[in-house]
Amino acid sequence: MEENKFEIVTSRNFMRWLTNQKVSLAFTTYQIGKVFMIGSNPDGKMHVTERTFSRCMGLGGDDQGFWMSSIFQIWRFQNSLLPGQSYNGYDRVFLPQTSTTTGDLDVHDLAPGKNGKPIFVNTLFSCISTTSDSHSFKPLWQPPFITKLAPEDRCHLNGMATKDGEPIYVTAVSKSDVSDGWRDHRESGGIVMDVRTNEIICENLSMPHSPRYYRDKLWLLEAGSGYFGSVDTTTGEFKRLTFCPGFLRGMAFIDNYAVVGTSSLRKNKTFSGLELDKNLKDKEASPRCSINVINLETGSLEHWIRMEGIVEEIFDVMTMPNVIRPLLVGVQKDEIKQMISIED
Repeated sequence: MEENKFEIVTSRNFMRWLTNQKVSLAFTTYQIGKVFMIGSNPDGKMHVTERTFSRCMGLGGDDQGFWMSSIFQIWRFQNSLLPGQSYNGYDRVFLPQTSTTTGDLDVHDLAPGKNGKPIFVNTLFSCISTTSDSHSFKPLWQPPFITKLAPEDRCHLNGMATKDGEPIYVTAVSKSDVSDGWRDHRESGGIVMDVRTNEIICENLSMPHSPRYYRDKLWLLEAGSGYFGSVDTTTGEFKRLTFCPGFLRGMAFIDNYAVVGTSSLRKNKTFSGLELDKNLKDKEASPRCSINVINLETGSLEHWIRMEGIVEEIFDVMTMPNVIRPLLVGVQKDEIKQMISIED
C-alpha cells in the first residue's frame, strides 16, 4: 500500500455488531488532522465520513451534539435534524455551530459540562479548565502538587472521567512539578487522582490514559503496558482485563462493550522502553492502529476496525447510540454554505 493511502479493514462480524447495537462511532487522529464517523448503509455495509480539523483530539457528547478540540479551538457540533427527520439518507447531520478560540493548550480529554460549556484537560497548563468568554481558558482544578499554572506540561495531565457534567477522576503520567518532567517517569510514575478529594487513588501506572466512569465503575487504559482494565477505588488496585496490541488511548462504551483505540508506536523515546514492548514481543504481536470492541463480562476482544496506510495513531473514540448513518459537515468544503436550517 502506498504511504499516502488510507484503508479501513474490519473483523468479519464488526458490521453485524454495529448494526445490531444501532450505534455509530466517531474517532480522531491528530496525526493527520482528521475526524471520522463510522455508520451503516441500508445494505449493511460501512459508511464513512471524514473531515479535516488541524490536530483534532478530544471528543465528548452524545447522539445530538458533541465537543471536539483542535489545535487552537474547541468546536461544538450540533445535529440539525428534528426527531424522525432524515437528509439524503442520513439520520444525523452534525454541523460545526460554534468554535471557541483557546490558543494551543494541547487539549486532551474533553466532556460536556453541566452548565452547557465544555470542560477539558488543559495538558499544557497541567489543569482542568473550561472555556471563557474573554480569555483563553478558565481554570477549574489543578493537582495539589502543581505549584504554578505555566505552559510547561509538567505532569502530562491527560485524562478525565466525568459524572453528571463534573470531573471526578483524572490521570497523569507523573507527579512532576517541573517543565516536561513527566518524560522521566513514563514506566511507572502514572497516577489516578480523585478531583473531589485531591487524593491519589491509584499509582505506579505506566502512562495511564482515558479514565471513564461507566456503570458505577472506573475504567482505565494503561498505555505503557497495553492493558485495558478497571481501578478499584477502595484498594487502589488496577485490575488488568484485556491486552490490546498497540498504544492504548481513547475509550467509550455502548451496552456491555468498551470501545478503545490503539495506535502504532512512534519511533521516539516517548513510546520506547515501556512494558508494552515486552508484552508485544511475548505475544508475537505487532502494534496496530485500530478500534477494538471488548466484552466487559468476558474481557474478549470480539471485534475491531483496523486503519492501514497513512493513519497510524488514534486519539479519542466516541459512541453515538441510536445513530445509524451520520453525516459530519466540515468547514473546508462548499457543502457548509448550503447547510441552512431554521429554528422552529
